[in-house]
Amino acid sequence: MRCYSSARVLATLAYAANSVASIVTSRATDILQPLDIKTFHSLNRIGSPVVSPSQKLALFTTSYYDPTENKNTAYISCLDIYNGNITRLTENTLGTFVSNPLWFDEETIGFLKKGALYKQPLYGNTVPSEVFAPPIAISNVMYRASQDMLTFVASVFPNCTMDECVLVKQRNAMRTDSAMVFDNLWARHWNEWMTMEKPNVFAARLDRTGSKWSVGPETNIAAMLPHTSDPLTRWSVDDYTVSPAGDNMAFVVRPPADNMTWATNVDIYLASTKHGSRPRLLTGQMNGTASAPTFSWDGRRLAWLQMETPGYESDINRIFIYTLATRKTVAVAYDWDLSPHNLMWSRDNKSLYTVTGSKGRSLIVQIDALTGHRRELTTTGSAASIRPIDDQSLLFVHSDTDKPADIHMLNTQSQGIQQLTNTNAQTLRSVHLSKAEDFWFTGAHGDKVHGWVVRPFGFNRRTTYPLALLMHGGPQQASTQSFSHSQWNPNMYASAGFVTVVINFHGSPGYGQNFTNSVRHKWGDYPYVDLMRGVDYVTSRMRFIDKTRMVALGGSFGGYMANWINGHTDKFCALVSHDGKFSTISGYYGTDELWFPEWDLGKPWDPAGRAILEENNPERFSANFKTPTLFVQGEKDFRISSTESLGAWTMMRRRGVPARLVYFPDEDHWINRAGNSVRWHTEVLDWIT
Repeated sequence: MRCYSSARVLATLAYAANSVASIVTSRATDILQPLDIKTFHSLNRIGSPVVSPSQKLALFTTSYYDPTENKNTAYISCLDIYNGNITRLTENTLGTFVSNPLWFDEETIGFLKKGALYKQPLYGNTVPSEVFAPPIAISNVMYRASQDMLTFVASVFPNCTMDECVLVKQRNAMRTDSAMVFDNLWARHWNEWMTMEKPNVFAARLDRTGSKWSVGPETNIAAMLPHTSDPLTRWSVDDYTVSPAGDNMAFVVRPPADNMTWATNVDIYLASTKHGSRPRLLTGQMNGTASAPTFSWDGRRLAWLQMETPGYESDINRIFIYTLATRKTVAVAYDWDLSPHNLMWSRDNKSLYTVTGSKGRSLIVQIDALTGHRRELTTTGSAASIRPIDDQSLLFVHSDTDKPADIHMLNTQSQGIQQLTNTNAQTLRSVHLSKAEDFWFTGAHGDKVHGWVVRPFGFNRRTTYPLALLMHGGPQQASTQSFSHSQWNPNMYASAGFVTVVINFHGSPGYGQNFTNSVRHKWGDYPYVDLMRGVDYVTSRMRFIDKTRMVALGGSFGGYMANWINGHTDKFCALVSHDGKFSTISGYYGTDELWFPEWDLGKPWDPAGRAILEENNPERFSANFKTPTLFVQGEKDFRISSTESLGAWTMMRRRGVPARLVYFPDEDHWINRAGNSVRWHTEVLDWIT
């Protein structure tokens, strides 16, 4: 299992390691340390900025984990956008967690704590007071002062008020059996078995008279949608937005139907918040996925993202704009070959801002709402959470491979960027983080393929280093040059002494839609060829890489690829397969979203589909598996069933090949609990070193 051993690196990888011996970099005065497991998990994570009504202030959350106490904490701060002052507003007590900051007015903020809504004056040493303690937890709260209206999401039973739902839960708790009965798909999704509780969106009036505020009866905006025969597959609100004036709402729903698990149809409805009119369907002519609705600041137009190919979850997102007065919809920038991720209107209502993947970066692009003309406003790293301030400036969150996320301000005219927060300055002042170095090579099908290298801590060209290949999921996803708090941060492996290689193989978005589409029916072909050629390219040009000490790691599709590699090459001395598919056949029958394997590969009972599934089936090559492999699996992963990792591990151990299974009974497709993430890194880094 261990490809190499180093006393310095092993010290770094200790389960609760806090630091390792310092080393001196090229300048004698710079004494830095690698990024160890404890420090990595202790880093602050910054939330999206929430701009005040005057556009002069912004709220944001800071969350962090204490590995010693095994507790998560989150608090709210206020940023003065123009002088840079930051004031913490809520308590920073270990284990206290607040979320969903919002503005009631320029001097009063709101937030959620344990599913209830609180208010707090912006100034003065005052304690928060409760505004709304609903009988069931709420989320995604918005407030519109012009209507004195709150909107929020809550999971409810059919035809129930929130209070009535509590009674239903109490009756269910008195049942003498625990059976769940299903006639239609879905039976389960992502990490939970389906119940009759579904997230719906509500509106309620907020009475701010005096010091004691009150919330009026809630109205279920989605209740006017057509009734369904099967309450287990009824309407479920995925996302929503409210116009600035508060008079209209747009929400995203997946229409309930027998084909919900193999159709990607997701719709957007427009509804009035002031009277009980039936919501209007805006996307009825399309059978792909609609997402990210956003109103213009004058409330006259609604923009959203729309996929048009039925059954294809990685289709390109097109931009559509609906004019409320005329009820007409037009497409904008339809010739664009990159897929935008979200939308936000400029303050003058003339253009849209979006973030799109482009060659391993997530860039801000401005789009003329009339002509579709596009202009890239950022060029490096990864941007997120765009929040316009005025006609020429916006806030956004930016990170890079060597820089955790912080809030920045962008001048949209000059494209000048100013960093406004530095949430990890103290923690990282003595920690070395390596930058990404791009490379391109000729991959499968003769196409140019992009990757980057992150050099190891204490790099010395005269020394040889092992290589760690990180393989992303999807396959229609892409690695980006960002600072990830997940298990796939390149600097965690660079800090452990690896030359860390990331390759955006065929299927990755950000290189044109044809490149993304090309992976269909080619799971075991194009991505594998790209990865092997990319490793050969790097090792042939970087002579400091020891080709006898190479490891490959991946999650989801990256885990599938680790299994595929094991059946096709022995060039790696260790592999890690996190929630990876072992059999494309059993994987089809065990997954939750059937549209994905059906589009990418096929249906097992169909002869043509069966042939493609078998052609790309790692299990078919089980006899060739010889590389020691660590399998990691969450029991609540309903995307890749736990039997996939268990089956591959069983096969290898039965055949006498070194393998280990790390099983998390409380995790899903990802590792969500910070304590489990500490253990994940410990097990993985121990396995590959």
